[in-house]
Amino acid sequence: MKLYEYEAFPHPRRVRMFLAEKGLDVPRVQVDVPAGEHRQPAFLAKNPDGAVPVLELDGGECITETTAISRYFEEVQPKRPLFGESPESKAAIEMWQRRVEQSLMAAVGSYFHHATEGLGDAGRYRNRDWGEKNRETALEGMRSLNEQLAGNTYVAGADFSVADITALCALDFAKALGIVIPEGCDSLRRWYEEVSARPSASA
Repeated sequence: MKLYEYEAFPHPRRVRMFLAEKGLDVPRVQVDVPAGEHRQPAFLAKNPDGAVPVLELDGGECITETTAISRYFEEVQPKRPLFGESPESKAAIEMWQRRVEQSLMAAVGSYFHHATEGLGDAGRYRNRDWGEKNRETALEGMRSLNEQLAGNTYVAGADFSVADITALCALDFAKALGIVIPEGCDSLRRWYEEVSARPSASA
């Protein structure tokens, strides 16, 4: 089993955090995305979308998409569940995972690709206005998280979950691009400090 990744990216970090929380160790292979290795035939054979991370199983099957990879490891190691236990907690985690992916992670990604130099790939379509709009979307996502965390220890309720992993990686991605937690979001800042102190956050 191998995990193909580019260590600096937020999505591979999400998987590494998940593995750390589960106490699992998987060999990692670095894909040189800035150099275009993800667009070469050898990697496209593993993921036609040319994106990392990719989990290659011992039999050669490949699983792509961060949440799908995390779900695989949830089944491999069900102890310390990160996708919930009860029907209610599973639904809440799925809901907040989706919200964080859309309003924060995807929004920051669009800002990165459209309002900055991104990966520096020449000829890529860019719409700076769209990038700046997504910056505002990300800030609104942070305010929404702040409201949720005003009455909850973690993003989806009382227990740490995959939604917290996604939120932390999205916030750190945003921070690296100069998009910081807005003033007045004290509950989000409290949560951010606590989750950043978890051992898995350094994975």
